Amino acid sequence: MFRKLYWVTETVDPDGHSRVTGVYTSIPDLIQHGLSWSHGRTSLRITLSKLDSEKEPFGCWTSPSFKGLEDELQAFVRTDEFSPDHCKLLLEALSKLSKKTAA
Repeated sequence: MFRKLYWVTETVDPDGHSRVTGVYTSIPDLIQHGLSWSHGRTSLRITLSKLDSEKEPFGCWTSPSFKGLEDELQAFVRTDEFSPDHCKLLLEALSKLSKKTAA
């Protein structure tokens, strides 16, 4: 299946400077390869964007809370872009990651 949506991961320092760390075409790839970064004074931001588009991204969510992500994913479940199971796995992975980095 040709993917039209991409997940972009970035690290963001306290001054707001960011560095792209990866681009992923699926939630499993995002979970497996994109949810790691050097902790400390940086946070992780994930952005969902449409390929070849000048429009704003669908959303940007930043650690540790990734506020709003769970609700916003439901629109993509309804259109069958993402499966409910993949969304659940992503939310669980982000929750574990946030707990791990808070410790």
